[in-house]
Amino acid sequence: MYGKPHQRLSRAVTIRQVNVFDEIATQYDEDLFHQVVAEKLITGLADAPTPELVVDIATGTGAAAFAALQHLGARQVVGVDLSTGMINRARAKSARQDPLGKIAWKVAPAVPAPVEDGTADLVVCASSLHFLGAAALRDWLRVLRPGGTIAFSLPLATAVKPAGRFAPLVAADLPLPTTVDEAAALAAGYDNAVARKMRVDGRVAFLVYANTPG
Repeated sequence: MYGKPHQRLSRAVTIRQVNVFDEIATQYDEDLFHQVVAEKLITGLADAPTPELVVDIATGTGAAAFAALQHLGARQVVGVDLSTGMINRARAKSARQDPLGKIAWKVAPAVPAPVEDGTADLVVCASSLHFLGAAALRDWLRVLRPGGTIAFSLPLATAVKPAGRFAPLVAADLPLPTTVDEAAALAAGYDNAVARKMRVDGRVAFLVYANTPG
């Protein structure tokens, strides 16, 4: 009647995530660190072939999705987020940053992503994988075509001290990195994993890139 314990916990965490991120949506863009990380994550792929389909997981207010249009010339982008508040902010910015309407915004869970198997050329996840956990990395193998690319960022482990309402949202099965080697190792199951360390105003993020086998 009530489902298995892990199902009830998953639903509780999901509802909590939605509430937290809906509440901060209107102020989210005030922290420019998220924008800078998303831009750097995408521009790190500037020499790659133009992607037909980019999927931006946990898109927030759309920083990485818009960057994929601007810097990669993506022909189609799907921006996915649980938070209606975040997606509404992204849509509001679309008139200026996506006048051709290439981005499809979806209010939906990140795992499984609302994308058909083997259809994406690139999956990006800026500043959010530590909320999603290892299941997201496994799901991206489903979403991507053979030889497709993942690009994600994670904070420095020693800098993350989740408290209050954010504490229960951090995934327990994804160890945050302290070095570029630890960051790259998180892309186990992918090929050609490489990580870079970036610093912005004293804050550190790791940018990780890898390809699906084949």
